[in-house]
Amino acid sequence: MDAGGQKIETELVPLASVAEELRRTLAFAETNFAELVEIGPVDRVTMPAGTRFEDGWAPNNAYAIVLQGELRVLRAEADGSRTVVSEARAGEGFGEAPMLMGKAHFSVIVEAVEDSVAVRFTEEAFWKLLACCPKFRKVVLSDMARRLQLYQVDALHREKLVTLGTLAAGLMHELHNPGSAAKRASSQLRLNLLRLQSLSLRFSNEPKTHLQLECMRTLLEHTMKGCQMPAMSSVQQSDAEEAMAEWLVASGVENAYSIAPALVGIGLKQDELTCAKDAFTAESFSDALNWLEALVGSVTLVCTIEESIGRVSDLVMAVKKFAYDEKSPARELDVHDSLQSTLTILGHKLRIKGIHVEKEFAAEPSWIQTRGSSLSQVWTNLIDNALDASPANAKVRIATWIEAGKASCNGAGPGADQLAVSIEDHGAGIAAEVLPHIFEPFFTTKPQGSGTGLGLEIVHRIVTKKFGGTIEVQSTPGDTRFIVRLPIQALSGPGICSVPSA
Repeated sequence: MDAGGQKIETELVPLASVAEELRRTLAFAETNFAELVEIGPVDRVTMPAGTRFEDGWAPNNAYAIVLQGELRVLRAEADGSRTVVSEARAGEGFGEAPMLMGKAHFSVIVEAVEDSVAVRFTEEAFWKLLACCPKFRKVVLSDMARRLQLYQVDALHREKLVTLGTLAAGLMHELHNPGSAAKRASSQLRLNLLRLQSLSLRFSNEPKTHLQLECMRTLLEHTMKGCQMPAMSSVQQSDAEEAMAEWLVASGVENAYSIAPALVGIGLKQDELTCAKDAFTAESFSDALNWLEALVGSVTLVCTIEESIGRVSDLVMAVKKFAYDEKSPARELDVHDSLQSTLTILGHKLRIKGIHVEKEFAAEPSWIQTRGSSLSQVWTNLIDNALDASPANAKVRIATWIEAGKASCNGAGPGADQLAVSIEDHGAGIAAEVLPHIFEPFFTTKPQGSGTGLGLEIVHRIVTKKFGGTIEVQSTPGDTRFIVRLPIQALSGPGICSVPSA
C-alpha cells in the first residue's frame, strides 16, 4: 500500500462532511443529503499516485465514486497476470456491477493513476441510495449498461483470439507430420540418388542390345507412371512380396528380399519382369533389377515428398476456407487410398518403433462423398496416437467394413449405409476417468511439450460436423480401438441428423 514512502489514508467520516464534494458529481447532482439520514458514515480514501490496494479494498462489495484524480480497477488472473476491469476519473463511480449481478464478493485491486480521493459506500448504503435517489439510480444503471457493452466487445475479441489460437495450434500440430516426412524423404532421396548413380555406372559397363533396351524402357514407363498405386490389405501385400522375393531368388537376383517390397509397392508383377530375365544374363539381370529398385525407391521418395507438400497445401487451403467460409465442390474419396497415404506419411515412425500395421480393407465400395480433404487429418491423428501408445515391435490393426444404414432421424426411411474404419492399438489403454474428456480442446495425457491436446478434438469435429459421422472409443488395458463411421452418401444442408458426442 506504499509508493515511495507515501501511504493510503482511509478515514471514516459522516456523509454530510463530503456532501458538497459529492454534489459536484453527476450521480449526486440532484441529491438532497438531508433526506439520507439512514446512510451512515462513509470511507474517504486518499491514494497517492502509484499506490494500490492489493487486497482489502473492501471487506465485501463496495461502491466508490472518485472526487479527484483517477483510479484503475484490476482483476488478478490465475496465471499471475492482471486485467483492467474499469477506470474511473473524477466524478465517475465503480463497483456497481458485482452487486447488480448478484455476486456475493468480488475481489479487486485498486490502483491510483494520479493523486486521488474517493468516497466508498458499503453494499447496504449502495442499495439504499438506489432506492431513494432517482438520479443516482439512473447514472448507476447507465454505467452498468456501458460496462456490459464494453465487456461484450471484449468477450467477442477474446473469443476471436481463442479461435485463432486454437486454429494456429491445430495447424502447427497438423503441419508437423508432413513437414517431417518431407524433410526425411529429401534426405533419403539424396542418399538414394548417390546409390542409383553407382549402380548406373556398374550397369552401363556393358553395351545393351535392342531387346534389353526395349525391356528396360517398358519397366521404366511403368515405374514413372505415377504415385497412385492401388492400396492392398496386409495379407495381399505380404503374399505378393513373398511371391516376388521367391521368384527373384530363383532368378539369381541379389538382395531379393530387400528389393521385392519396392517392386511390389510400385505395382510391378513377375510377368512384367520376364522380358528382362530372358534378355539379360543372370548377373546383368541382377544388376538391372537392383538398379530398377533404386530408381523405384527414388520415385517412391518423390511421391512421399509430393504427398507431404500436398498435405501442407491442403491444410493451408483449409485455413483459407475456415477464414472465408468457402465451400469446395463435392467429390468422391477412396478411404483406402486416404489411409494408405497417411501410413506413407507416418512410415518413418513405423520403422523407428518397429511397428507392424495389419490392414484389413474389407469395405466395398471404399468411396464416400465428401467436400474438401480434411479426412486425412482424422487418420493422421488417430494413427499417430496409436503409434505413440504402442510399445516397440507391437502391432497396429486398421480395418474397414460396410454397415447397413439404420432408420433415418425423421423416421421417413432407412438411413445411408456407413463406411466404418477401426484403428486399434495394444498399448496401455485409456483410463476410465480420462475417457469422457479425450475430445475436449487442449486436453492431453502426454507429457508437457509432447502434445497440444488438439488432435482428438480436431478428429471429433471433422467426423461429426463435416462428414455427419460418429466416432466411438473402446478401451481396455492392452486394447484401444477408435471406430469412425462415415455415411457413404454425403450429408449436407438442411435435414442433417444431429450426431451425439462420443
